[in-house]
Amino acid sequence: MKKDFDIYSSEIILRIKNKHCLVKERGNVMGIAERKKSDKEVMRKKILDSAMKLFLSEGYDKVSIRKIADAIEYSPATVYLYFKDKTAIFNALQKVAFDKFYDTLAECLKIKDVKKRLDEMGELYMKFAMENPEYYDLMFIMSAPIDREKETCFTDDRAFNLLSGTIEEVFKKKGIKNIDVEATAFLLWGFSHGLASLIIRKRLATIPDEHLKGLFLKISKMLDKKFFQ
Repeated sequence: MKKDFDIYSSEIILRIKNKHCLVKERGNVMGIAERKKSDKEVMRKKILDSAMKLFLSEGYDKVSIRKIADAIEYSPATVYLYFKDKTAIFNALQKVAFDKFYDTLAECLKIKDVKKRLDEMGELYMKFAMENPEYYDLMFIMSAPIDREKETCFTDDRAFNLLSGTIEEVFKKKGIKNIDVEATAFLLWGFSHGLASLIIRKRLATIPDEHLKGLFLKISKMLDKKFFQ
């Protein structure tokens, strides 16, 4: 009887040990997979960070996969494991930038009054440009490959749609019917972009900040009087 019990007990202990080993093995496999995923994300970010510096300092046309590889001290073959070409790297950077840009502008959606929301959008636009000059340069200033037919460029219309949609709401609320929404959106965007670009490239460095703010306020009032009254 005791012998049978000992055998039974041994079998149970063996099963528990086997199960423990299996769980441990699975845990190790998951740990390895997670580390590999983390390593890939680190390498991808390293490639993007180095590429962004090169794009901004040398321009898109002068940057090559080899230059990016040299900057991170890896072979070009390693870079190709993550991106098929230079354009894919540039587009990945554009996506990061435009996601951040839209998230910043979308903060205005908390404001119920549509005119105040539009005014806030202008402030948020300038805030993004001033706080993220490298991203802004990459998105709107530096020369880059654009070929919509071949779908080689990254496109993101969310921010512009948010602007034009808000303008349309303002027009409806004020009963304005004879002004084109899209044209107005492009005008406001052009004004904001021009000002942001001049500041980022330090073309207005000789103008005192207070005077610049005063000019900005006067222009904003002129636009309000022309389109939103």
